[in-house]
Amino acid sequence: MMASPDRMPLPREFFDRPVLEVAPDLLGRVLIRDTPDGPIELRLTEVEAYAGEVDPGSHAFRGRTPRNAVMFGPPGHAYVYFTYGMWHCLNLVCGPEGHASGVLLRAGEIVMGAELTRKRRFSARHDRELAKGPARLATALDVDRALNGADVCAGPDHPLSVLTGTPVTKDQVRSGPRTGVGGDGAHHPWRFWIDGDPSVSPYRAHAPRRRRT
Repeated sequence: MMASPDRMPLPREFFDRPVLEVAPDLLGRVLIRDTPDGPIELRLTEVEAYAGEVDPGSHAFRGRTPRNAVMFGPPGHAYVYFTYGMWHCLNLVCGPEGHASGVLLRAGEIVMGAELTRKRRFSARHDRELAKGPARLATALDVDRALNGADVCAGPDHPLSVLTGTPVTKDQVRSGPRTGVGGDGAHHPWRFWIDGDPSVSPYRAHAPRRRRT
């Protein structure tokens, strides 16, 4: 039996494009996390684009390191990093191999497997908060550094995959500055979200961390 069009996996060619094309085009797509307890499906509602060596807000701005090596390709792989000593964040690598860029998955709606995510996101007051923010999204999907480099184009039998879903129309997409990004990259309008969706996270401007005296 042929899968319906919305259940078809996104091909690698989808990710092998400029990051500012891929990022808004991910809205409405469905990310599947295959866990030992069962699959979880998440409809993407908010993302941020990071353009590598030309983007002061990117982990790859100063070049390749062991930490960010996955960002340099090939496209269609997961880049997972650990931040603030407590949270993981999930990105999807895009663009031509050798040029680091990626899309941070900021928020989404759990459309299947909510009972599995509630065990990890027990502080969520409503299901719309299960993946409302990048750290919450990674926690809900049980994503950690073990998935760094995972191929999201390898098929549904792998830990992460992305389905066609129902992409949103251009009039449903909003854009603005990225959350928490300071310096020269603070004002790039590279955060994209579905207008009015309750799972979208609140915007927060960059706040410099104060040194203890």
